[in-house]
Amino acid sequence: MWPSFDEAVAFIQSKTQIRPAAGIILGSGLGGLVHELDVEVSIPYADIPNFPVSTVQGHKGKLIFGYLSKVPVVVMQGRFHYYEGYTMQQVCFPIRVMKLLGADKLLVSNAAGGMNPNFQVGDLMLIRDHINLFPENPLRGPNDSSWGPRFPDMSHAYNKQFIEYAENIAQSLSIPIHKGVYAGVPGPCFETPAEYRYLRIIGADAVGMSTVPEIITAVHAGMQCFGISVITDLGIEGQVHRITHEEVMEAAHRAEKKMTALFRALIQKIS
Repeated sequence: MWPSFDEAVAFIQSKTQIRPAAGIILGSGLGGLVHELDVEVSIPYADIPNFPVSTVQGHKGKLIFGYLSKVPVVVMQGRFHYYEGYTMQQVCFPIRVMKLLGADKLLVSNAAGGMNPNFQVGDLMLIRDHINLFPENPLRGPNDSSWGPRFPDMSHAYNKQFIEYAENIAQSLSIPIHKGVYAGVPGPCFETPAEYRYLRIIGADAVGMSTVPEIITAVHAGMQCFGISVITDLGIEGQVHRITHEEVMEAAHRAEKKMTALFRALIQKIS
């Protein structure tokens, strides 16, 4: 069952008058985008009724309202994961809150392992599609048609126009960019070499432990979506090595400036 949204929305609206045009989710080690914001208010997740709380290193746990390139936005500095023990409805609760606050676009970032042999650590990958390997779906259970249809169409989950804009922006900023398919897995283990090989065989270019549930929920609610992965480690056959969460965050930090520049220009273009 979904938690109640009313208390969360009312509490947030008591703290800010901003009606966000877009929601942004910042993944592991990618919270630096907030330094580009003209911040009006920053609300700890723990203060918001029915909101989960981030438990993972690298996720600050704040809902931030402000302006990015003069566009009103709401930013999640840190997300929630299925592997933390939350239900899918808890993981995706903030997406529907964003929608109720006025956001009709969702921009998502994540740290991901790359299987495409053309990838290097620190590269950016625009997500053009995903493969859902989670054992649960946030839409399982009775459908509330006021949010969306019982069987939402996922054939265009990632907005093609947004991807084209991002490609053009990256080119203008001399930022190397890839496009690819993201595989969402439950975690929290990093993949074995055999699992990396399997994911590559079924068509994935990168793999991570987030994003897919949020995108499903956003598409169901009629939001336009964009996703980007920072490649923080490699699962390419013959190049698999031991990886730690600290190394993932360090690689994400190194790529943060590129992602921030792209997001700043993209939010202005799509709004």
